Parts: sequence; structure tokens; C-alpha cells
Amino acid sequence: MNEEKTQGIGFFEKYLTLWVALCMAIGVLIGRFIPAVPAFLNQFEYAKVSIPVAILIWVMIYPMMMKVDFQSIKNVGKNPKGLYVTWATNWLIKPFTMYAIASFFFFVIFKGFITPDLAKEYLAGAILLGAAPCTAMVFVWSTLTRGNPAYTVVQVATNDLIILVAFIPIVKFLLGVSDIFVPWDTLILSVVMFVVIPLSGGILTRFFVIKKKGMEYFQNEFLHKFDNATIIGLLLTLVLLFSFQGDVIINNPLHILLIAVPLVIQTFLIFFIAYFASRWLKLNHDIAAPAGMIGASNFFELSVAVAIALFGTTSPAVLATVVGVLTEVPVMLMLVKIANSTKHWFPVAKVIEK
Repeated sequence: MNEEKTQGIGFFEKYLTLWVALCMAIGVLIGRFIPAVPAFLNQFEYAKVSIPVAILIWVMIYPMMMKVDFQSIKNVGKNPKGLYVTWATNWLIKPFTMYAIASFFFFVIFKGFITPDLAKEYLAGAILLGAAPCTAMVFVWSTLTRGNPAYTVVQVATNDLIILVAFIPIVKFLLGVSDIFVPWDTLILSVVMFVVIPLSGGILTRFFVIKKKGMEYFQNEFLHKFDNATIIGLLLTLVLLFSFQGDVIINNPLHILLIAVPLVIQTFLIFFIAYFASRWLKLNHDIAAPAGMIGASNFFELSVAVAIALFGTTSPAVLATVVGVLTEVPVMLMLVKIANSTKHWFPVAKVIEK
């Protein structure tokens, strides 16, 4: 049974929290003892975007975008209830519950530990996480819960399209409510750089490779060439970020835990909102579980990238998004166990018409 549950998650993904912790330690040590390294890399910047970090984030995101099959959107009309749950949870609920929970903890519960200025920046990072539901790792969580792979692809594809139109206004609104000014042009540039460009590249690559060599080659060989690119890009990005964040972490080590608390609570809350909504709608478990997972997990690559563009590599807002990476895997694996142990709550799966 254990073997079945761990099937579908690779070695790097399974121990991602450990790798993140190691990258945090390496990055902090570099920032502390070899400060010339982050100082040198900080010189390469355009429109407030760190070029080295941007390149690494493209390395992370591009392979994910190739996996999304936008042809699947033609199946939206088949059994749409699961999509309604996904869309409503991700875009009408999640960003606003994240704002409310993070505000409550940073400004009320933890006000004795966090200054108002720091609280405001941590809240900004949390908002960026809350407005970016998962588009990649959800394939892993779906596999671990034996989700319907075809339906998960539709959920992810439609979610990616919604990000293009909903992410900017939601982030702008919530940051504005939080009294954090961000210019429209920087926000739009961030989404173009870290969503539109890699998404377009992924779509074009997928189209031309399939046209030339066929779907079987694309799925079984071509995609596997990039298996480790996303994780390696992520880990190198984290080393860079933590080297920039060294002083903040050394001076405020407790803050890692303080940031993690509202993020973890939010993750559980959003999962159960989508999961129980799916149960109420009598959806099959293989649709309900991925619906819960896609909202609960975050597109943290986008959140980190936008935080860097908006606030700079040394910003506490970036630290808050990185803590999201740190907590993601262990919390999501707990939710996988919960989903697998409550399968009996849902109707027996029926074959969905193709």
C-alpha cells in the first residue's frame, strides 16, 4: 500500500522540504561569509527584475507548461461541476481567505514578534501565494490520490488561462487594501515574463514536437528530458534567494515559523472547502481530490518571481513566498493521506465519456 501511495512522486519531489532546508542553509552561509557573490549577482537587474533569478525561474516553469494540454479545454462541458468547484475555490475564495488569515496572524496574534512594516511585507508575500493556485505539482498530487488524469489536465489548463486575466487585478486589489502600492506596469511585466512567455513557449514546443514526432514520443521521451530541470532550477533559485535573505533570517530566525503558521492553516482550510464542496455535489473521489489539491497547493514559482519583481530580492515579501515552498510538500503529503483515507465518503467512480 505504501508503494502505491508514493508512486508518482520522484525522489527530489518527495524530499523537497529537505532540499529547501539545505538550500536555505547554503544560501544563508554564502550571504554571511561570501557577501561578494550576492552583491555581484544583484548588479544584473532590469526593471527591478534579477536576471539570474529570472533565468532560473524560466528553467523551473517552462517544463511545467509543456505538460498542460490546452486541447483538453474542449472537454470543459463534460461533467463541469468539478471545474466549478476548482474555479470558485481558487479565485473567489482562496485569495481572500489567505489575506484574512495572514492579516490576523501577522497584525494581531504575532504583533509582539513582528513589526508593522515587516508584517505588511509578509502579508504581501502571502497574498501573492494565495492568488496563485497550483498548475504543476497538482499532477503529482492527483496521481498520489488516483485522480482522474484527463480531468486533472482540464482543471489545470483552465486554471492557467484564468491566471492570465485574474491574477493581476486580485493581487492589485488585495495589496491596495493592505496599503501596499505596486505599479500596474511592474505587475503586468511580471506576469508577461513569468506566465505568458513560458506558457507560450510550452504550448509551441508541445505543438511542434507532437507534430513532428507524435504524442507517444512527447509523453514518454521528450518530457522526461526535463524531469530534473524544474527541481534543479528551484533549488538554485532558493540558494540565490537565501543568500540575499541571509541577514533577515539570521536576525529573525523565528519568523520562518511565524510565516509558516498562517500558510499551513490556509492550506488545510482551502483543501477542505473544495473537498467538502465536491462531496456535497456528489462528485467522484478521482475528481474531488485533485479539486482540493489544486487550490490547497500554490504556484509558488510565480509567487516568488512576482515578489522579486515587485519588492526586490532582499525583501521580506520574498521570504514569505519562499516559506510557502518550505511548507508545501509535507503539508500536501498529509492532505494526500487524508484524501486517500476518506475515499469511502464519495460515490464509486464512473467512467467519464471521452
